[in-house]
Amino acid sequence: MDSAQPVVYKFNRFANIDSGSLSDSEINSLVAVALDAVSRKYESGRTLCIDKPGKLMSYLRLELLELKHEIFGVIYLDNKHRIIEMEHLFRGSISGCSVYPRTVAERCLELKAAAICVYHNHPSGDYNPSSADIRLTRRLKDTLSLLDVRFLDHIIVGSDGCLSFAEKGYI
Repeated sequence: MDSAQPVVYKFNRFANIDSGSLSDSEINSLVAVALDAVSRKYESGRTLCIDKPGKLMSYLRLELLELKHEIFGVIYLDNKHRIIEMEHLFRGSISGCSVYPRTVAERCLELKAAAICVYHNHPSGDYNPSSADIRLTRRLKDTLSLLDVRFLDHIIVGSDGCLSFAEKGYI
């Protein structure tokens, strides 16, 4: 008689958890586990799937959602879109953040980045881009194109959701 392969039953241990029934402590633990799990997908050397910004937006939403100040960050990528580094480059106030294209360009050169994605949060909760966000995106894209660094996306995170400039056709 042939020895059969063991049957592996795949089930989701979290499928029946109702977040409304969790205590604050349990919610904090669950968020910590979720952040740890998704942050592994964005470690250096991992390939970033730009054609599906939804996964990246989920991670950024977890990472930035509860901040009371603006953060502007950059994900630096090599030619194969593997992550070189991900960093919160600028910190702002509750209503704004100063971003310097020169600093972004310098970091791209230091890290030998071939492409980048940028992100920032809106503590107000509204994920729609302001006119300043749109101007900054154009300025960064134009600046980096002079250095042959591809500008792949700009993601805005709000409590109501996220917006990808690439998905909306703004880039």
